[in-house]
Parts: sequence; C-alpha cells; structure tokens
Amino acid sequence: LVEPGGYLFFVLIKMAETIEIAIWATLIAVIISLPLSVICTRIFAPHVVIYGLARSLVSLLRSIPELISALFLVLAFGFGAMAGIAALALHSIGFLAKFYADDMEAADRRPQEAIAATGAGWLSILRFAVLPQVLPSYTALTLYILDRNIRMATVIGLVGAGGIGQELKGRYDMFQYDRVGTILLSIFLTVLVLDFLAARLRRTLI
Repeated sequence: LVEPGGYLFFVLIKMAETIEIAIWATLIAVIISLPLSVICTRIFAPHVVIYGLARSLVSLLRSIPELISALFLVLAFGFGAMAGIAALALHSIGFLAKFYADDMEAADRRPQEAIAATGAGWLSILRFAVLPQVLPSYTALTLYILDRNIRMATVIGLVGAGGIGQELKGRYDMFQYDRVGTILLSIFLTVLVLDFLAARLRRTLI
C-alpha cells in the first residue's frame, strides 16, 4: 500500500462514492420499476397498446449495456457520479420492471379472483392478492440488482462516470501501478464484505 495514511484514505472515499452511486441507482430503479411493471402485465395494463409500448420500453432499456449508456451520459452530464447513477438506473429499470411484471403474471390467480368477486378494484387486487405472493421474489431481485450495481459502478467509472473506476483509469494511464494495486485491493475487499452483508440481509428478509 502506498501512503497508507493519505492515498488509502482517498481511495476509501472514492469507494464510498461508488457504493453511493449503486445505492441511488438501485433506489431510483425500484421506484420507477414498480409502477412500470404494473402496466407491463396483461392483467393490469389498461390497454393492449400501452402494454406493448411498456414492454418495448423495458426491452430497450435492458438491451443497452451500462458502459455504452454511460459513455453518452458522460457527454450529457459531464464527468462524475450523476452520469453513473443515470446509466445504472436505466439498465436496472429494464431488468427489474421485466421480472417484477413476470412475477405478477405468474402469481396464483385464485386469490385475485376471490377478491375480485367481492367487487374490489384492481388496486385492491394488486395490494392484497398479488403483492404478498411476489414480495419475497421482489426482495431477492432488488438485492441482486444492488449487488450487481456496486460491481458495475466500478466498471462505468472507467469512462468517467464517477467513483473508484474513474480514479483507477487515471492512475493506470499515468503508469502509477502502486496506486492501481491499492485500488484493486480495496475493490476486492469491499466486494467481499458486501457479499457477506448481502447474504445476511437476504437470509433475514426472505
């Protein structure tokens, strides 16, 4: 490790920024994906055209890799965390909205039919018959996306989208391999700790 009291502290700050990028991207993706997934299901979509458009949008977002979208978002927002958050959030929306919607469509129809027979509206059916069934799967999917976004936040930093990846690219280009080694070691240890915490949280919530 080089300059343990100085550069290492700087690396830890950049690593914290990387984690913050992933958390914000995941939070934004969940907030947008939940209502979007409702109109991506045949049973809740208000019209077949809206259903088709929503599904097409989700497929488009999922088909664009984060690294590619980050390249263009860096041009739009400039170097920094904002481009990274937007790039990760867009791809995560495409992933979460699709699988949230698939889980809704795969939910048992009998509770839904029973609540519908009482005259309840679609919102009550969604709240009392569908969400209790899909909540464990939603939790697992969201934790997976958070875990993945932390890794991808490092990668998209290589194109200037903030976080530790941006610092890694700069030090590599200047041939400062001692600092590159410090960064790689910090990334490895961070991922190791986060894997452990995610596994504990997953066992607690599911």
